[in-house]
Amino acid sequence: MSTAVILMNLGTPAEPTAPAVKSFLRDFLSDPRVVEIPRPLWLAILHGLVLPLRPRRIAPAYAEIWGRSADGEPVQGSPLLYYTRRQAELLQEYFGERRRDITVAHAVTYGKPGLESVVDGLRREGFESFIVFPLYPQYSATTTAAIYDQVAQIFRSSRDIPDISVVKDYYQNSHYIRALASSVRDHWEKRGPAEKLLLSFHGIPKANIKKGDPYYRQCSETAEHLAAELGLRAEQWQVSFQSRFGKAEWLQPYTDKTLIEWGKQGVASVDVICPAFSADCLETLEEISVENRANFLNAGGKDYRYIPALNLRRDHIEALAAIVEQKLPAQSAR
Repeated sequence: MSTAVILMNLGTPAEPTAPAVKSFLRDFLSDPRVVEIPRPLWLAILHGLVLPLRPRRIAPAYAEIWGRSADGEPVQGSPLLYYTRRQAELLQEYFGERRRDITVAHAVTYGKPGLESVVDGLRREGFESFIVFPLYPQYSATTTAAIYDQVAQIFRSSRDIPDISVVKDYYQNSHYIRALASSVRDHWEKRGPAEKLLLSFHGIPKANIKKGDPYYRQCSETAEHLAAELGLRAEQWQVSFQSRFGKAEWLQPYTDKTLIEWGKQGVASVDVICPAFSADCLETLEEISVENRANFLNAGGKDYRYIPALNLRRDHIEALAAIVEQKLPAQSAR
């Protein structure tokens, strides 16, 4: 039985314009998994304040990163969508080299190509075995659970439901940790290690953790595994959280405030890596590479280096393949 693997990431506006950003944010921020405050209150805020104002503010940031990679090389369109598509293509090549009867596609939670349309297309081709692979190493209800919701909704009215599984997380997978470590070592070989290594994860509201979300624990364990793989002492690295939104308290310490404090304390150089991101996107290429670089340098820091996401690294593709192999149905695994 042939298996189709669907790599999934968050999604992106169709183009770097305010109308396209507004459409994307409407879809994204309307999901109850993403924003958990009472619906009537949130929808009033979303449609009354966020959607009228935020798209115009962040569309220029999308325009800055559109069509370029972390190393400045040109890519086609949205970096996030480009990398997700290419990861699927490279994973397909990897399995093809090994004569594995596995088809790899890609989809996004918000925007296009959507999961339902991708699944429909694959089912028309005859596939009845699916592995949905969210490219979020650390599980959160705000990200991975939204994909579980979509899977359930897609097959809600199906009489004959296919064999389908979802990769819940891979935060401590040894292949993933080694790929992260190799990316850091490759960076150090070119530029030498900085005084500090900051592991910046995407933040979520602190209240989510109190409700049972395992994200903070999984981020901490990823960081500890990576630090151990690199042989770092406790004073050489730290975890932080970025991309907070709204007035509620989010996971701390905050990335921007940490970098400002380090600059003021006399930390001369810093390397920043974002282990929660499988592909470079707005949050890494603009928020980390540009905004937080300025925060650190303006506070007195001298040397700021962003270590790109794993993107299209061969060891990243091999890590994804190893995770897929663990999820294959028995017939496909042989």
